[in-house]
Amino acid sequence: MKIAETAIFCYSVFMHAQPKDTYFVAVKVFLEKDGKLLILKDSFGDWDLPGGRIKQDEFDVALPQIVARKMSEELGNQIKYQIGKVLLFMRHERTESIPGNPTVRIFALGYEEILQSGEVILSKRHTEMLWVDSKTFNPEEYFKGGWLKGVREYQQLKQTK
Repeated sequence: MKIAETAIFCYSVFMHAQPKDTYFVAVKVFLEKDGKLLILKDSFGDWDLPGGRIKQDEFDVALPQIVARKMSEELGNQIKYQIGKVLLFMRHERTESIPGNPTVRIFALGYEEILQSGEVILSKRHTEMLWVDSKTFNPEEYFKGGWLKGVREYQQLKQTK
């Protein structure tokens, strides 16, 4: 191809490319104690897993440090846990409770953790917590969207262990 033809081809590909989507990135934790999984109800009435979005200024921060920040914010400083590996990835869509109620998409890494000691102290962002049997509870009664898909996948992984 000549330079002019290459330029026209590249421009054509660019003009016909699908628009890219924008996602927030989050870390979520499947925290277990004695075969029970911790789930939280947030102040909006939705069930969730511990964790949350990565802040803009945390671009160069190691992911385990971000997990530690979220755990401290949401579950208090008294717990000790063993962080495991990333087990699965989740994509979730939600409507924000801010002016204009925008819909956002969240891409989350789901970490496995084991609670070793300490007592969970919920943040003001959460109204309730439950320890549920990780293998047998019915996630459809609690979760929706991408979080539901992620918890189902987690249960499937637990069944194969």
